[in-house]
Amino acid sequence: MAGSVRLRPYARPVETDWSQLRARSLVEEDDAILALHKPAGISVTGERHDTDIVELAAAAGETLYPVHRIDKVTSGLILFAKELRAHGELTRQFNKQTADKAYLAVVAATGLPDTGVIDLPLSVGRKNRVRIAAPRERIQHAAGRWFADDADLLPAKHYPSLTHFATVLRAPAHTVLALRPITGRRHQIRVHLAWTGHPIVGDPLFDRSGTHERTYLHSWRLGLTASWRTPPHLTLTADPDAGFWRPMDRSADPASLEKAAELLRTIR
Repeated sequence: MAGSVRLRPYARPVETDWSQLRARSLVEEDDAILALHKPAGISVTGERHDTDIVELAAAAGETLYPVHRIDKVTSGLILFAKELRAHGELTRQFNKQTADKAYLAVVAATGLPDTGVIDLPLSVGRKNRVRIAAPRERIQHAAGRWFADDADLLPAKHYPSLTHFATVLRAPAHTVLALRPITGRRHQIRVHLAWTGHPIVGDPLFDRSGTHERTYLHSWRLGLTASWRTPPHLTLTADPDAGFWRPMDRSADPASLEKAAELLRTIR
């Protein structure tokens, strides 16, 4: 379109001063954990040629152990342990799939059901890219469930992957979903949504338009058991900032978000 501006992802600089980033992003802290509301555009840990949160903290004299991971392009809740005992207790819950995780995503699709299940195994293809372990044309959809028959799965190694979703907000061209990745595979939400025809707006894996300043995927809520706390629960929320709602005609009200969260808990 004439006169349109193509934006580079994360054209806005991300804060790299640890004390400033920590203060602005703090969600919860005690002697054992630190929970932050991560801005999109900075890695959690281990990215080559990239500044990451663990590295920034270490340079300032603070040792953090990531309990889970979210992608660089994803904003929102990220939990760190400050001691190895807490790290072990919390990561076991992710490994056993008992951690209660919820994300929000703006997708370029309409007409989605109030709730849905994406039950599609993942595999790793060329250049280490995650993909659905079946040809795209063999993905089936019935009664709010996306799946592939065993006979249609590729012969390569694949990993069972399950995502539940509930619709939060609808607009003429986009929909906001609340999502629970039951299995938590690498890129699971991003690949599940894209391959079923609901790509996340601004996702660089699937959206090459360059017209969005960020990826509209947000780590929203976490629920875990934390034996050192009284009561022994850790319930965390990082609501998205106003920029997350930019593709929509309005932001979701708290009642709509709570309704979606409740719906997520009822999906089987």
